[in-house]
Amino acid sequence: MLLGGLQKNSLIDYPGKVSCVLFFSGCNFDCPYCHNPDLVKGNLCPSLLDKKALYGFLEGRKGFLDGVVISGGEPTLQQDLICLCKEIKKIGYSIKLDTNGSRPEVIRRLIDEGLVDYIAMDIKTDPFHYSPLIAKNYNPDHIIASVQTIMESASGYEFRTTCVKPIVDSHDVKKIAKIIKGATLYALQHFHNSRVLHPEFFREIKPDYSEDELMRLKAIAEPLVKKCIVR
Repeated sequence: MLLGGLQKNSLIDYPGKVSCVLFFSGCNFDCPYCHNPDLVKGNLCPSLLDKKALYGFLEGRKGFLDGVVISGGEPTLQQDLICLCKEIKKIGYSIKLDTNGSRPEVIRRLIDEGLVDYIAMDIKTDPFHYSPLIAKNYNPDHIIASVQTIMESASGYEFRTTCVKPIVDSHDVKKIAKIIKGATLYALQHFHNSRVLHPEFFREIKPDYSEDELMRLKAIAEPLVKKCIVR
């Protein structure tokens, strides 16, 4: 279990719940704008590697916390993820998973075994354009399969895209919205150019969208989903 960090409480990471956030280390994507570069590089939080201590923390926060957010990095890469979720469920918490959707078979198992209550899946850009900036030689069918599984089976979910130039443009947003047509919630997120994985990528680029530009992207996606927001 490659635990990269623990945020002891959050009011914003799990909709409608007070949660803690478990950050797992390691990722199979290489997004230039990633705001958790240490986790992508595999850095750990040694003091929290002991499962007993982690479960003790969760037991001690019962009554204050409503849920646990499992984030990363990419948590579906963790071999112990299923066992972890089972233990968290035994303690009595609701679980939210943050994922890049690259491992649909893991998402399917988590849903089928009732181990996640809410899934937030990041769609980086048009899935057919992930290579080479997001992941080299990546199969877009995995992203499509995760979207279908989540929309068909998850009890609660959202899809989200961080809007950063030139990785995401209006054409990409329209293609994503078509892929997730009918989705409960699609969030277009502001990009914050600070402490990113590959700052050199942005040296000669103005990557952030203005609020007006984001609202125009929202207008493109809105007719295709049940709800679209900018945050």
